[in-house]
Amino acid sequence: MKGRSRNGAEASASDTRADRMRVRAAWMYYVEEMTQSDIAAALDIGRVSVVRMLAEARARGEVRISVSGALAELTAAERALETRYALGSAVVVPAPGRGEDPSPAISAAIGAVLSEAVGSGMAVGLGWGRTLLESLPFIAPRALDDMRVVSLLGGISQAHRFNPAEFVWRFAQIFNGDAFLLSAPAIVDGPDTKTALVERCGLRSTLEMAEKLDLVVLSVGGIERNATTYRTGYIAETERRSLQAAGAVGDLLFHFLDRDGALVDHPINGRIVSADMEAIRRAPERILASGGPEKTEILRAALAFLKPTVLVTDETTASRLLD
Repeated sequence: MKGRSRNGAEASASDTRADRMRVRAAWMYYVEEMTQSDIAAALDIGRVSVVRMLAEARARGEVRISVSGALAELTAAERALETRYALGSAVVVPAPGRGEDPSPAISAAIGAVLSEAVGSGMAVGLGWGRTLLESLPFIAPRALDDMRVVSLLGGISQAHRFNPAEFVWRFAQIFNGDAFLLSAPAIVDGPDTKTALVERCGLRSTLEMAEKLDLVVLSVGGIERNATTYRTGYIAETERRSLQAAGAVGDLLFHFLDRDGALVDHPINGRIVSADMEAIRRAPERILASGGPEKTEILRAALAFLKPTVLVTDETTASRLLD
């Protein structure tokens, strides 16, 4: 027993040293503006270790970055979006360089929005996707009372990085809330399997909780072959083509919309394990976040279908949505 206790104490001390070194590296990089090579030399470690520690510090929420000041062009775009789409608020981030992905900037903006939007006693429903997942380091952590986080979609086993369950669980941790998951695949083989899972495998309580949400946070998926939805392997190429033929321009929680914002009539609808879309549309606060040239059509469709209260996007996408 003594040996085991000593080993436990040594492990705890080792963890503490690693935590201190990681935070110290983050301080040197973000506050003292030292280069990664200089930090490696100062701490007597490899540069690769510095890169890893900086990434971990961001993921743990130990580093939060904010930029003060507004650009007149962005403010004008925000007001125009609010008027065009009857939004309560629009947040437009600066456009990235040509050909660059706007998702990191959008993720940072989502984090700032959610830091203020979430409060005690709330039931928050979460969608999925890379843009939402990467907002986590930008959310200011605080302990809230009676805060529930509900997954709005089943799991994506092949896409470990962007799995809905992973996002919901980590989001709940930030606010010391409780996470409620849909412990089933996002898409099953048929309506009978879906019914069996809901009725006999304990999903009904989570789905009922999703009927009474205070806030929902969603992103959209494109219909292109390289979109996350198809890289998961859950939807085959033949099915993607049939969805396109049916008029789909992308999806919202695997619910496919046409360019007018109507749900596409397709057999896949009976196989989706998700919260009821009408319940999601009834939530008092509805945040929609996404951007990029491949998302313009589905964003426009989702704006018509969801009628969000808040839109978070990038400058270039905002311009396309206003054309």
